[in-house]
Amino acid sequence: MYLCLCRGITEAEVREAGRAGCVMPCQLKSKFGLTESGNCGRCAKNIHEYVEIAVQGATPSTADR
Repeated sequence: MYLCLCRGITEAEVREAGRAGCVMPCQLKSKFGLTESGNCGRCAKNIHEYVEIAVQGATPSTADR
Protein backbone atom coordinates (compact mmCIF):
# COMPACT_ATOMS: atom_id res chain seq x y z
CA MET A 1 0.00 0.00 0.00
CA TYR A 2 1.24 3.48 -0.81
CA LEU A 3 1.56 5.83 2.15
CA CYS A 4 2.85 8.77 0.12
CA LEU A 5 1.86 9.30 -3.47
CA CYS A 6 4.08 12.37 -3.89
CA ARG A 7 7.25 10.35 -3.24
CA GLY A 8 5.94 6.84 -4.05
CA ILE A 9 6.66 5.57 -0.53
CA THR A 10 5.16 2.20 0.28
CA GLU A 11 4.17 0.62 3.57
CA ALA A 12 6.88 -2.01 3.07
CA GLU A 13 9.57 0.68 2.72
CA VAL A 14 8.41 2.36 5.92
CA ARG A 15 8.35 -0.95 7.80
CA GLU A 16 11.90 -1.67 6.64
CA ALA A 17 13.03 1.79 7.76
CA GLY A 18 11.55 1.10 11.18
CA ARG A 19 13.32 -2.23 11.43
CA ALA A 20 16.56 -0.44 10.55
CA GLY A 21 16.07 1.99 13.44
CA CYS A 22 14.63 4.97 11.60
CA VAL A 23 11.85 5.86 14.03
CA MET A 24 11.97 9.61 14.64
CA PRO A 25 9.92 11.96 12.45
CA CYS A 26 13.01 14.00 11.52
CA GLN A 27 14.83 10.79 10.47
CA LEU A 28 11.89 9.74 8.33
CA LYS A 29 11.55 13.12 6.68
CA SER A 30 15.23 13.03 5.80
CA LYS A 31 15.28 9.39 4.66
CA PHE A 32 12.27 9.72 2.39
CA GLY A 33 12.95 13.28 1.21
CA LEU A 34 9.76 14.70 2.66
CA THR A 35 11.25 18.14 3.17
CA GLU A 36 12.05 18.56 -0.53
CA SER A 37 9.83 20.66 -2.74
CA GLY A 38 7.00 18.93 -4.55
CA ASN A 39 5.62 17.19 -1.46
CA CYS A 40 2.28 18.02 0.12
CA GLY A 41 3.42 16.84 3.59
CA ARG A 42 0.18 15.08 4.55
CA CYS A 43 1.83 11.68 4.96
CA ALA A 44 4.56 12.64 7.46
CA LYS A 45 2.42 12.02 10.54
CA ASN A 46 1.27 8.64 9.24
CA ILE A 47 4.78 7.44 8.48
CA HIS A 48 5.68 7.74 12.17
CA GLU A 49 2.67 5.57 13.08
CA TYR A 50 3.67 2.90 10.58
CA VAL A 51 7.28 2.88 11.76
CA GLU A 52 6.11 2.37 15.34
CA ILE A 53 4.07 -0.58 14.12
CA ALA A 54 7.04 -1.97 12.21
CA VAL A 55 9.31 -1.67 15.23
CA GLN A 56 6.80 -3.55 17.35
CA GLY A 57 6.52 -6.25 14.68
CA ALA A 58 2.77 -5.77 14.37
CA THR A 59 0.65 -5.22 11.29
CA PRO A 60 -1.77 -2.33 10.91
CA SER A 61 -5.43 -3.19 11.26
CA THR A 62 -7.84 -2.44 8.44
CA ALA A 63 -9.30 0.41 10.50
CA ASP A 64 -5.89 2.13 10.65
CA ARG A 65 -5.56 2.28 6.87
